Amino acid sequence: MSGSVDLASRLRIRFCPMAKLVALSALIALFAVGPVQADQWVASPGTSLNAPGEGRRAVGGLPDGRIASRLSGDITKAWYTQPTRRYRHGILGDSVEAAGLKVKLRNGKTLEMTLPSNQVFEDRTPRLVALDRSGKNQIVTLLSSVARGASIAVYGVRNGSIALISKTPYVGRSNRWRNIAGIADFNGDGYPEIAEVVTPHIGGTLKFWTWRSNRLQQIASTRSFSNHAIGSREQRLSAVADFDRDGLVDLAVPSSDRRALVLVGFARKGSTKLRQIARINLPASINRPVVARKSGGKTSLTVGLSNGSVWNIKTR
Repeated sequence: MSGSVDLASRLRIRFCPMAKLVALSALIALFAVGPVQADQWVASPGTSLNAPGEGRRAVGGLPDGRIASRLSGDITKAWYTQPTRRYRHGILGDSVEAAGLKVKLRNGKTLEMTLPSNQVFEDRTPRLVALDRSGKNQIVTLLSSVARGASIAVYGVRNGSIALISKTPYVGRSNRWRNIAGIADFNGDGYPEIAEVVTPHIGGTLKFWTWRSNRLQQIASTRSFSNHAIGSREQRLSAVADFDRDGLVDLAVPSSDRRALVLVGFARKGSTKLRQIARINLPASINRPVVARKSGGKTSLTVGLSNGSVWNIKTR
């Protein structure tokens, strides 16, 4: 608190009484809220998960595929089409994947593309986002090669057609998957990052990719995470929010055994170094959505577990 006394004395010299009162009030509020410490996070049994909806079902697409929507930008909707069984990995609980991607443009026109016979979209719903300041939207997908496993692939509309803009390397072998955990400006540099877990069922690695000059570039990674239960259709085992109130968006993602929820963030603005904010142990594995909610300046989390229970996670 010595820092606050020194600052208060400087305020008395530099500000008029009213300005001093406002400044001191802001200072008190800062100390009252403060950063959230790792040992302040506690879990308690809850009653209801109330996970957000996944959007309208894509008719003619995957059995439970959904339509991604966005209000601004050139592309307003995106969804997977052309169900196929040509890749029998079945990591999402069935052997039906997508061979096509369809979009609806702001002018009402629809476009569709078809993958070559050695690829599928091993995913349920594409992600429609703005990765840059161009005013155009991009579609973030999970593209799998029959021989080399999954990659993150980014598509956009170019010259009146859906085009592949950039992709990560494939995992490297067949029947190896990855699951996207969140898309946000995690390190505060003004550009969104894509967070994912590579091979979430076998010692998963959490990776962050940034989007620069129409290319995906990896900026950070750390091991021992999982955001998917093998054979499950549920891909939303993560949440995005500023959990430690440092002004940077963080990620809540399960540990490799899914028996703990780990809060991960970047060390500071513009950094490429990750840090663990907190680790909250739970009585069973996470297999249902992780939902973040903000109320009264605080963010809480709700998670569903494999034993059927729901748990609330919040600061003391």
